[in-house]
Amino acid sequence: MLENKDQSRTSLGELGEFGLINHLTEHFKVTQKTTIKGIGDDAAVLSFPDTQVVVTTDLLLEGVHFDLSYVPLKHLGYKAVMVNLSDVYAMNAMASQITVSIAVSNRFPLEALEDLYVGVQTACANYKVDLVGGDTTSSTTGLVISITAIGHTSKDKIVGRDTAKEGDLLVVTGDIGAAYMGLQILEREKAVFKVNPNSQPDLEQYTYIVERQLKPEARKDIVLLLESLQVLPTSMIDVSDGLSSEILHLCANSKMGCNLYEEKIPLDPQVISTCEEFQLDSTTIALSGGEDYELLFTISQEDYPKIKANPNFTIIGHMTEEREGAHLITRANTKIPLEARGWNALQSE
Repeated sequence: MLENKDQSRTSLGELGEFGLINHLTEHFKVTQKTTIKGIGDDAAVLSFPDTQVVVTTDLLLEGVHFDLSYVPLKHLGYKAVMVNLSDVYAMNAMASQITVSIAVSNRFPLEALEDLYVGVQTACANYKVDLVGGDTTSSTTGLVISITAIGHTSKDKIVGRDTAKEGDLLVVTGDIGAAYMGLQILEREKAVFKVNPNSQPDLEQYTYIVERQLKPEARKDIVLLLESLQVLPTSMIDVSDGLSSEILHLCANSKMGCNLYEEKIPLDPQVISTCEEFQLDSTTIALSGGEDYELLFTISQEDYPKIKANPNFTIIGHMTEEREGAHLITRANTKIPLEARGWNALQSE
């Protein structure tokens, strides 16, 4: 649908594996003091004196995690980096390096991979992380992207999922549900295009939610903001698989229950109007949609005055004793069990 039919095509076989790596990474610059040796040797060399190192990795498969009929390769490269950086920030750490490995079929010319790496390079520049390694190989099933992100922080600032306490406030950044509704718009336009290839999608009224799907931003700013406010979360996770799933992860790992208040869930007006257009319940979308890459965390009640007036944060509930369980308190003041209905990569179709 978005393919440029006039692209020139350079076969990957003309470059070979190492020539391809050199070509795609020649414009990446080292910016981190912790990067001693980057691309060009058998392994990267990093130095993290007196800090805790965090490492995370994600695998993205064509046809499972993304659809190239409406996802531009530049956006895909950018988003693939964000998926990983978000996990680093969810540990209250700062990302500093990534590695990128790809498997591609022969239907991808060099120019397509150049677009992909423009997205990766833009993400590296915007978030000040170094590309320090990776791998390339062939694929018979489509495009596969594997990114590993490395970050660091001091031992006393690491925040996991297992340290929430009873009475802690449940806080989320930004707004929820936009990425999923952006996906619904793109899927609808894809269906229209299949019927009428000459149609041109008009996405102007859906700009925000489509951008949240195609070009999400990891919340590095929140880690810096919390530090400036002198707030250390008692637990934290990123919202990648749906708000309800992430809340239940915090509850399970911390051995806590929680009350989540429906009326407090932050929704963008474009999400609400698009849900009405699709006849979908906006609360259900917020709870189960996923791919928002916001941060969900708990804080002690003593820290409430530090964040109460900040527009980046919304208090959506509080932690309770484990025996009380996890519940959604509806707008009608009905208490119902909270269920995980978000993304499951291993679920059968």
